[in-house]
Amino acid sequence: MLFSRDGVLVIGIAAVLPRAEARLRIRAAVREALAQWLKLDIEAISVESTPGQAPRLLLAGRPAGLSLTHDEGISLAAVHLHGPVGLDVMRVQAIADWCNLARDYLGPQVTQELASLPDAQRPLALAQAWTAREAALKCAGLPLAEWDGAAPACRLQPLSLAAPYVATLAY
Repeated sequence: MLFSRDGVLVIGIAAVLPRAEARLRIRAAVREALAQWLKLDIEAISVESTPGQAPRLLLAGRPAGLSLTHDEGISLAAVHLHGPVGLDVMRVQAIADWCNLARDYLGPQVTQELASLPDAQRPLALAQAWTAREAALKCAGLPLAEWDGAAPACRLQPLSLAAPYVATLAY
């Protein structure tokens, strides 16, 4: 378990797996963790998915917030018992066209902040900004899209992960 507070649980698995297998493993881990956390029979917990839509979590037939995220070598899941949740993970790495990426998806203020940083600090700051934006969009039920000036209202919580990963929780 990586985080547990305010009816929110975040779990992760670290393993280099094909994406399809990683998806199955994190869903199974969600069910196992929730069964222990909530003292429910595992059969009362289901993760349903439809291609092209976010997975749904049902606890004894009642919906709960669920967000899943993957990067090579890591899969994370967040559950919120009382509302929507978003989660994103990213490997910290230098990105050659970081400026265009930031301008297009993170907005002018973040782009300016990133430009003011020394080159060595920029990859971490970019990953933090990216995961915050994507987690907030997921929490609001919005797809990743180019910057439109709007920032979904949610509480952002950076998560402590081992290098080279950065993750942000939104609820």
